[in-house]
Amino acid sequence: MEFATKNMVELPGSTPTEIAQDQSTIDELESKFGSQIPAGYTYFGQFVDHDITLDTTSLTAREIDPDQIKNFRTPRLDLDCVYGRGPGDQPYLYEFDSKGKFTGELLVGTVAGTNLKDLPRNQQGRALIGDMRNDENSMVSQLQLAFILAHNELVERADAQGASDAFSAARKSLTRLYQWVVWNDLIKRIAIDEVYNCALQLEELCGGRKVWTMGLKDVYEWKDQPFMPVEFSGAAYRFGHSMVRNSYQTNDPHRGFKNFAPIFDNNGSADPDDLRGFRPMKKENVIQWDWFLQMTSSAPGLFPQMARKIDTKLANALVHLHESDAGEAENVLAFRNLKRGVNLGLPSGVDVAKKMCLKPVALTSDEPQSLWYYVLKEAEKLPGTNGGEMLGRVGSTIVCSVFAGLLKGDPRSFFNTDPCWRPNDDPLLKPGEDNADDDDWTLAAIIRLSGLPVDGSHVSEQT
Repeated sequence: MEFATKNMVELPGSTPTEIAQDQSTIDELESKFGSQIPAGYTYFGQFVDHDITLDTTSLTAREIDPDQIKNFRTPRLDLDCVYGRGPGDQPYLYEFDSKGKFTGELLVGTVAGTNLKDLPRNQQGRALIGDMRNDENSMVSQLQLAFILAHNELVERADAQGASDAFSAARKSLTRLYQWVVWNDLIKRIAIDEVYNCALQLEELCGGRKVWTMGLKDVYEWKDQPFMPVEFSGAAYRFGHSMVRNSYQTNDPHRGFKNFAPIFDNNGSADPDDLRGFRPMKKENVIQWDWFLQMTSSAPGLFPQMARKIDTKLANALVHLHESDAGEAENVLAFRNLKRGVNLGLPSGVDVAKKMCLKPVALTSDEPQSLWYYVLKEAEKLPGTNGGEMLGRVGSTIVCSVFAGLLKGDPRSFFNTDPCWRPNDDPLLKPGEDNADDDDWTLAAIIRLSGLPVDGSHVSEQT
């Protein structure tokens, strides 16, 4: 706890709101800790994590027997965090007409007093979605909404094309696009090229057939079906915690330009003006996506806001989570991650590096041996201008091997069912329109497809 609060915080001793209200401090932290990765990818990474992992085992049970950890949802990139168990088993996620007929679409809510979209919610303000964790903060909440709205748009397109099952057609196209964006956009951005390029390759076999093959089977392989390694879920993939900023600008019409809100601040007010979730969306917290992703309407030089570097310093807001009463240890994310590594009995980062025949990054005697900490330290120590801009070799190898394995291990992924599929070939996607921001089909394409606000004028139009 002492190491986490003194050595793993960007500005020890300052509250998130104090920082958010001081432009000079914001600028100073941006200069020191800002990366070249748009901030939207921090929360897309969180969304992906929630799609492939769900461990409801108590921390005490994990400490007693970490081998008994269960993943209660499929460890696949299949958007079950959006679709849940389907309209038959979870009808409250879906839309039915006045006669009780399923429309093929997912339910959508609105922000009070506006036409701005929000997740559907119950009377207590809790989101009705496939994974409640995707309402944790405004950014991941609006990403969940983006996938819901993108699905609904694809249902309309499938209906217009006369599809016999518009729901299944839309789900197939959106899931394939999602898998494409995860591997070709998110993972490509954060992993070392040499590791990424060998992890999953499209190879030509005898007779002209093509198939995706895994190049890191010595690190991650399964016998019967893919599983979620604790070295990945409990350490390496938690690199995204270091990318969280203390505070964000959300949109121009309501919160305003250069008005920052901390993502979390459990320090004082019972209802602080932060971006925490599990409550109805406020118009001030609706995300204007050209402030979070590189989109064609972005103001040059000002946006998008950038994620923090992948390093050993976490934003002050991550010392003030809403997990317990103000000041409690469980509100300190770095402490929780270090403790989790001990409870899970994870190997040290140095030992993992040696197992991979890599020269370990040197740690001082007072630094923890945690694999999670090592992955951050390794990224921080990359040479030249790459320091903090991507994962190092240990982190890249664990992350790439697992994602490659999950994609190859899913019998319904396009990597197996249609290995030469490309978004430009999909009958429901519109090249040049859905991917107006990037020919390579990035996360921005899903935002475009959803119709969520891209710039301030879009927010104003829907208010």
